[in-house]
Amino acid sequence: MTKSADTHCPYCALQCAMTLTSPADLAPAPQPGPGPVPALEPAPALEVAGRDFPTNRGGLCRKGWTSPTLLNHAGRITEPLLKGPDGVHRPIGWDHALDLAASAVREARARHGADSVGVFGGGGLTNEKAYQLGKFARLALGTSRIDYNGRFCMSSAAAAGMRAFGVDRGLPFPVEALAAASTILMLGSNVAETMPPFVQHLQGARNAGGLIVVDPRRSATAAFTADGGGIHLQPLPGTDLALLLGLSHVVIHEGLADTGYLQERTTGYNAVARSVNAFWPERVQSLTGVPADLIRETARRLAAGAQAGGSYILTGRGVEQHVDGTDTATAAINLSLLLGLPGSARSGYGTLTGQGNGQGGREHGQKADQLPGYRKITDPAARAHVAAVWGVPEALIPGPGLPAVQLLKSLGQPDGVRCLFVHASNIAVAAPDANAVIKGLRSLDFLVVCDFFMSETAAEADLILPVLQWAEEEGTLTNLEGRVLRRRRAISPPAGARSELWIMARLAERLDAPSTYSEDPETVFEELRLASAGGLADYSGIDYAMLDRGEAAYWPYPAGSTGTPRLFRDGFAHPDGKAVMVPVVPRRRRPSAADAGANAAADAKEMTLITGRLLEHYQSGAQTRRVAELLAAQPEATAQIHPAAAEALGITAGSLLSVSNGRGEVVCRAELSTAIRPETVFLPFHFPGSESANRLTEAATDPISGMPEFKFNTVWVRPVAAPDSARILQKTEAS
Repeated sequence: MTKSADTHCPYCALQCAMTLTSPADLAPAPQPGPGPVPALEPAPALEVAGRDFPTNRGGLCRKGWTSPTLLNHAGRITEPLLKGPDGVHRPIGWDHALDLAASAVREARARHGADSVGVFGGGGLTNEKAYQLGKFARLALGTSRIDYNGRFCMSSAAAAGMRAFGVDRGLPFPVEALAAASTILMLGSNVAETMPPFVQHLQGARNAGGLIVVDPRRSATAAFTADGGGIHLQPLPGTDLALLLGLSHVVIHEGLADTGYLQERTTGYNAVARSVNAFWPERVQSLTGVPADLIRETARRLAAGAQAGGSYILTGRGVEQHVDGTDTATAAINLSLLLGLPGSARSGYGTLTGQGNGQGGREHGQKADQLPGYRKITDPAARAHVAAVWGVPEALIPGPGLPAVQLLKSLGQPDGVRCLFVHASNIAVAAPDANAVIKGLRSLDFLVVCDFFMSETAAEADLILPVLQWAEEEGTLTNLEGRVLRRRRAISPPAGARSELWIMARLAERLDAPSTYSEDPETVFEELRLASAGGLADYSGIDYAMLDRGEAAYWPYPAGSTGTPRLFRDGFAHPDGKAVMVPVVPRRRRPSAADAGANAAADAKEMTLITGRLLEHYQSGAQTRRVAELLAAQPEATAQIHPAAAEALGITAGSLLSVSNGRGEVVCRAELSTAIRPETVFLPFHFPGSESANRLTEAATDPISGMPEFKFNTVWVRPVAAPDSARILQKTEAS
């Protein structure tokens, strides 16, 4: 007898709907308890089918189609593992593992204080796990030191959205609304590879000749503008802010702005108008490399679309993962406000969330400065509300902690984190300046990693706790358009694996923690509803029953309402109901000492490093590199370099090259392509060891959002002779 479960893909925030079918009955999940857990037969193979849903319309990408492969993977961790003095991980029982973790917490707190215990979460956790993790950190561990990998993804866009609109929801409109637009400006996002089913929502604008893609590379998405589909603007890396200011200059000085909208719905226009005076198209051309006539054409096209068929401006990580990422996203918002897009029935501004639960993961307490419901942890009213839900005195809730990069820099330091818990994140590959992060992990007194594979971060752990995969658990996630979705269990987990909810509940017992911690997802969600009530991200009107009926649930969804598919129709989330326009200008970039190049080889050329994703892989690759089909398609990192730059260096297609700076070195094969600018080199960030792009990225951060500088780093590129490659690879692996 076959059984099926309707759920959603475990990867990106598009959260494509799928149906998982098992050839056998779904066995009840084993109930963890003090006694032995009964053994299960190996999980039967699951078949996956795309399900009709507004975001994917039945389609899936290669990652989605192959996602069940990992459920029976031979490398699955199915019992707790403890690292011995010899560096080898060996199985131990759950009681022993939990006792060790609790003991490490107590010892760190006794010796170094509560903030010596840290938690690093992830945007792949369900809403229930993200919510309880924030509560667990602050009450059970007593620490303020919690942040998550969403700080590397959405923080600049979120900060810009909060100061402009008073609220941060990636897309404040349903994604299917894009289909009716005649003009879409997309900056810094390669959706054709990162979330392929999304491309169908761009087809209407492409058919109208109005798809405009800003990218230093002629990416797969940029190529979608060919044959009359639109315009590809190819600026120098790190100049997106100047380009946006140039577009705003044209809108203002050619009388294209929506003056009625600006007067009625915004504040700050005059200051913004003054700030863009110096960015006329010809000057912006000299700064960005984008022709002045294309700048004018883009601005005019956006204005015409807003007046006729609808215009949208969408941003992604390419313009946000910078030390001025918040200002760049702000410039995109200012442009959208000049055109009257946000809150319009046919137009809008949005940012494309990346991780599967990147939206929900940042709303309910994983961030260093937030409490559930997108409340500020420094707000006395917010603290009082959440404390009442948790049943604790408000004083027990710590204040704000450290954003991710600062948290990682503190690892092992005398006044920093000495005992760290990592959930749903592979920071040894994904964090900037990865060599320094690995050094920090190795300097900890105790590292606990919850994972289902031996990721590069798990390999550094003192204790690994095996957790459930997506098809083995129940819960909710919130997709890129702010819609809350149900994740449903399709198969029983391995006998030794546990949900993070169960782990937190058992550790809280051992630590005599205040409040309650449930292992049941629906019970946790019911508490989340109460904790979020009245907040910006209000989920109080959503429950499992309505989601199981297939009802669309867009937050804010206060109890008694019908939710909010389109935000800003009646006003923005500031007290006066108006959006705030903030003037921004480019800041001079000062290369760090590690970028200076004093130790560069004589045969090396200085270039700008761009990092990004590949179609076949996801995030750090900890999952997709274990899928044979995906790994066969992209088995290793390759450096994309322009043929002219390669010829000048004596590099040929497929030959080895070195990309280095003062932080580290990557050695990989060259891919020659005219799709990239001659002064840049592109590396994917999915690979570990000697191919890890984040060995080169700088841990400098945006002063507002805490976003690290992933997209603009100075490197030195040179050819590598075959005899030297083994030496370099060995040296890099040893580090």
